[in-house]
Amino acid sequence: MFLVADAARAEDVSPLDLRPHGGVLFEIPRGQRQLFLDDYGIAEVGALRRTMHTAVKKGAVIRPDPRQPTGGLQIRCAPLWIPQQKSYRFLVADTAGPTSLFRWFSSGDGLHWLPGRQPDMGTYTLVYDEHDPDPQRRYKAALPPRGFAVSADGNHWHMLPDVPGVPCGDEANFSYDSQSGRFLLTVKIGGPHGRSVGLATSEDFQNWTNHGLIFHADDEDQKVGRQAIAGRLADPSFLPPYNKPDPAVFNVDVYNMGIFRYEGLYIGMPSMYHAISPVPSYSNTEGFHLVHLASSRDLKQWIRHGDRRPFIASSRIGSGAYDLTQILGPSDAVRRGDELWFYYTGIKYRGGMVMKDGKRVPGPGFKPERDSGAVCLAVLRRDGFVSLDATDTPGFVQTQSFTVPGSQLMVNVDASQGGHLRAEILNAAGQVVARSERLTGDQLRGPVRWTEGDIADLKGQAASLRFALRNARFYSYWFE
Repeated sequence: MFLVADAARAEDVSPLDLRPHGGVLFEIPRGQRQLFLDDYGIAEVGALRRTMHTAVKKGAVIRPDPRQPTGGLQIRCAPLWIPQQKSYRFLVADTAGPTSLFRWFSSGDGLHWLPGRQPDMGTYTLVYDEHDPDPQRRYKAALPPRGFAVSADGNHWHMLPDVPGVPCGDEANFSYDSQSGRFLLTVKIGGPHGRSVGLATSEDFQNWTNHGLIFHADDEDQKVGRQAIAGRLADPSFLPPYNKPDPAVFNVDVYNMGIFRYEGLYIGMPSMYHAISPVPSYSNTEGFHLVHLASSRDLKQWIRHGDRRPFIASSRIGSGAYDLTQILGPSDAVRRGDELWFYYTGIKYRGGMVMKDGKRVPGPGFKPERDSGAVCLAVLRRDGFVSLDATDTPGFVQTQSFTVPGSQLMVNVDASQGGHLRAEILNAAGQVVARSERLTGDQLRGPVRWTEGDIADLKGQAASLRFALRNARFYSYWFE
């Protein structure tokens, strides 16, 4: 069963309209992968189960300089691929001092990063827009609530005049949907149960529409969250809270949430904050983050996946990991071959600080260390968010009717445990006009070959597909 988050909007903001045009209910653009996170394009399913897959942690890829004083590193964006330089650039914040210092890092492979210069303006939230015809505006930064800025090189920034900022709290995430040419800015705002997510969008980086509240925690999050809190407190392999837990403050809200376009839908990765302890003389709480997985077709209604289990969870003490307590989730996915790479902030501690003379200072017995936060990496199979799974009992999924956009059908399926997948083509009358040979093994980009008929004969015509599988995980299909 899918659970949809309540996405009520405030009355003084503009609604989104991302509905298909021309009355088309289901279409498959050539080259666009069709995933199974929701029921879009599906007519019937039999004996298959949806499974959410978690990202595999690879550890920290950018660590603090151990020669510096206490602090750590944080990010709120994904690495930027710069085609002219054939390398990635990453703007990382160093939180050693009273204010964050930002420094560029560069890498050719996304794993080994070299530090570079400091820009004249620091920001977590930026993208590189290689399609902008004006080279002076290709680096773009959102600076809520101040406004927006552009740069030619990422080092020298200019605020855009007469472009008002988006009201927000102290968290934001930013991404660029190159398919629609839409910029997506999510910000922290108030809502049910506390911190929630607002959205602003723009198609020219000048005129912004504030859509207000789009995502927030609900009663089910409180139920699931209390179970997560109880499990963590009972497990000595997790870092215990510095302050004494108090059920009176137990709560789950959304600390921040990255949103990005992936194939035909939007992926959201909310960092769900679980409050467990009060902090002396301080209005905030001690707690921990778990990154969940959500998806949407219209940026308004969100489906929650995996029964709200973590997509990225806390690591355990003794593992050498940074993400023991705080996990500030990815803003976008980096596609590397047949994998998706997710960069996120991992922080060891949250508690231990108290208020004294109006300032947050270490409490008794708490000794902040320099090596407390880093840029971490988690990896997922491409299209691997959710699969349709068959056991030894065969199952099937049939699509709705669509206009065949290409002559080669491709699938992403793992049938490496003695399983298989076969495809059939049905014409507009529902008659089977083609059947494929079996696909076996782990096929990340498996071409479907036909033993009877051929889908090329139906290009431009209405048809539907039926996939039958046994002992296999089916991730996606597409046309080339």
